[in-house]
Amino acid sequence: MSISPHLPAHLEAVELEKSYRLLNHGPTVLVTSHHAGRDNVMAAAWSMPLDFKPPKVAVVIDKNTLTRKLVESSGEFALNVPSRELARLTLQVGSHSGRELDKFAAYGARAFRGQRTSAPLIEGCIGWLECRLLPEPRIQDAYDLFLGEVVAAWADPAAFHDGHWNLGQGGRKSIHYVAGGHFFETGAAFEVKD
Repeated sequence: MSISPHLPAHLEAVELEKSYRLLNHGPTVLVTSHHAGRDNVMAAAWSMPLDFKPPKVAVVIDKNTLTRKLVESSGEFALNVPSRELARLTLQVGSHSGRELDKFAAYGARAFRGQRTSAPLIEGCIGWLECRLLPEPRIQDAYDLFLGEVVAAWADPAAFHDGHWNLGQGGRKSIHYVAGGHFFETGAAFEVKD
């Protein structure tokens, strides 16, 4: 599996102070990591934004995963926001261990390198957050909770532009994992005035 060293031309940088909007609606994410020539990807249903400036995120990474070993060793990771088109890949990488197989090769996942971390970014996603691990060992040891500072964020402008999701008819939407292979997509947006 080769990972392209270049960002796709169509990606749009997301202002770091607005990067929380890529996660604040609770999508399932693909957590990617890289260390010592090894790449891995896993699915995580539990992630969330924590702060605006600097932007911070939290994600749960079980102590038995290869991703955790790579994140702890490298001090960085990326959160990738998949859409319905990547639901099968999301289920596959969340159901098998990277200790047993190269998930990129096994499932045909294609990726590219970000600009601020060495973690691979999954092609076909609609949002990407490159993160530097914040050292909170008590939290990681007790709860498998990892905190990261967002150092770069990207979006597919057809799905997320100018700090907002495009949730119109036919637009690509994030997915949310329930259990047993069941997902749902983010629904239609609506606005309430005060």
